[in-house]
Amino acid sequence: MIVAARRGEAAGAVLVAEHQESGRGRFERSWTSPPGAAVATSVLLRPRRPALDWGWLSLLVGLAVADGVRSLGGGDRVTLKWPNDVLIDQKKVCGILSERVVTDSGDAAVCGWGINVSTARDELPVARATSLLLAGLPTDKSALLAAILDRLADLADRWDAGSDLRVEYATGCSTIGRRVRVHLDEQTATGLVAVGEAVGVGPNGELLVALADEVKAFTAGDVVHLR
Repeated sequence: MIVAARRGEAAGAVLVAEHQESGRGRFERSWTSPPGAAVATSVLLRPRRPALDWGWLSLLVGLAVADGVRSLGGGDRVTLKWPNDVLIDQKKVCGILSERVVTDSGDAAVCGWGINVSTARDELPVARATSLLLAGLPTDKSALLAAILDRLADLADRWDAGSDLRVEYATGCSTIGRRVRVHLDEQTATGLVAVGEAVGVGPNGELLVALADEVKAFTAGDVVHLR
């Protein structure tokens, strides 16, 4: 999709794959999926809003994916974790990555996500992951994609027109209102940057965490929900 963006493909283009060998996630993590067990989707957008606002794109995708999975019958079991994880029963079913692409026809954004659909337990990359099949939800990929893309189109159009979606996002995100620990690098203790209560999202999609004497904004990082 990055190649398509650079050659001038129009906004709204969608690429769907059922097998990935060299996908990328946040912090350059690799993403692979067995043939037919997952569905990976990339959407090309050309936002009119300033690049500073584009941190919202992954949040909008997360909201769309969570609502799409809920539409299959997931209900309250489906939660959204800032900034880009969709969970079922507190286990990750989807990861999201949005990337800015500089092109001759103007900057574009490629928004991608991968959902474990019929992935078996022994095919999952980590124990804290799950799939729609393992969660007992329908595995109709066409219905799922239609629900997600319809919701994303609505959210992206309203956001690009200038709508403030902070309340809508906060309502659908289980991180807000929780006590959290934020890591810049989840692999090392030195990545610990704050422990506090997540109280909302800022105008550019950053996570707002109330500390002892201030509210601090985080534009990136791995978040752990604390009990």
